[in-house]
Amino acid sequence: MAAKTVGIIGAGASGCIAAYYLIKSGFDVTLFDYSSPLRTILPTGGGRCNFAHGEYDFKELAKNYPRGEKFLFSVFSRFSTYETLSLFKELGIKTYMQDDKRFFPVSNDSKEVRSKILDKIKKSNFIKEEVNSISKLDNGYKIKTNKSEYYFPQIIIATGGGLKSKQILGLEHKIIPYKPSLVGLKTQINPELSGLVLKEVYNKECKLTDDLLFTHFGVSGPLIYKISSIKARENFPYKLTFDLYNKELDFQSLLNSNPHKDLKNILSLIFPNRFAEFLSKEYSSTKACNINGKIRDLILNKIHNYEVEITGTDKGEETVTSGGFDLNEINPKTMESKLYPNLYIIGEALDIDGFCGGFNLQNAWSTAFIATESIITSRI
Repeated sequence: MAAKTVGIIGAGASGCIAAYYLIKSGFDVTLFDYSSPLRTILPTGGGRCNFAHGEYDFKELAKNYPRGEKFLFSVFSRFSTYETLSLFKELGIKTYMQDDKRFFPVSNDSKEVRSKILDKIKKSNFIKEEVNSISKLDNGYKIKTNKSEYYFPQIIIATGGGLKSKQILGLEHKIIPYKPSLVGLKTQINPELSGLVLKEVYNKECKLTDDLLFTHFGVSGPLIYKISSIKARENFPYKLTFDLYNKELDFQSLLNSNPHKDLKNILSLIFPNRFAEFLSKEYSSTKACNINGKIRDLILNKIHNYEVEITGTDKGEETVTSGGFDLNEINPKTMESKLYPNLYIIGEALDIDGFCGGFNLQNAWSTAFIATESIITSRI
């Protein structure tokens, strides 16, 4: 087995960028994937590829990862947003930053990113087979697929968030169970609310504010994606409490100023009509002058303490998972296993996941660079 030969299991974002850096340094690279390379990058950013976030302080950047924050300090101190922008320039991809600090290619097309990366790694050997096991040998590793066996002095595991336990048969690494993250959450369904968006809603448990979307299965949107990420390992059911109007509200003054308006119409001054009707329900046609303190407080409680019970996740929305290789068993300075020399783990195969906004792809680019730099310098 040649020393400058590397096997990479997984041809997603992290695996392909690892291949890019290794090929640049003269390594012979073999990528294993049962499906098309970089297929998982196509839906990112709504098909536009939100590949990074405009946060240049590495410690602040790391705060956007519910799992992996401290581990990423070392990683991001060496490869962060600046380096990612340089990488994309190398790849020939023009980029821009939105007002919300999310970076996209100027083309707004994930297909361009996929095409540019694949063009840079066309010298790699791509094997479209499913890896069934990895075994440690005296001088390297044996990768067994559904069709054959392959041998490498060093390997990189870049399988994303769907690593099968059988793929590390023969290795003693601890794998944190995978759970959906950045997903919609299932609740008791209120069909009349489906498709409705409330702006700047505050969640009391996670102390977060963002937009809330009601769906045919429960709740979703930016606020829920963050909550689902933070609570990815919490058992169902659990309850969430929202302040739907997270600002000062003198509801009594509204009632006093509109004595002959129906309660529903008064609430429509604050919320979309459908939600105003949902909140008022049996009191919707009651005139403001007939709203007593009990009814007023009941409505206010619904607004400021809107409670839902979460019963599960919407599997159809799943794009990111929490879980993966236990970070305690990985060296953050090299991405090398502490248990097995010349075995590297990168990207979402690690127990690292971030919020929406380019953070998960940043993890992919950064950990791929750290691992390959370690391999390259060790073989000089």
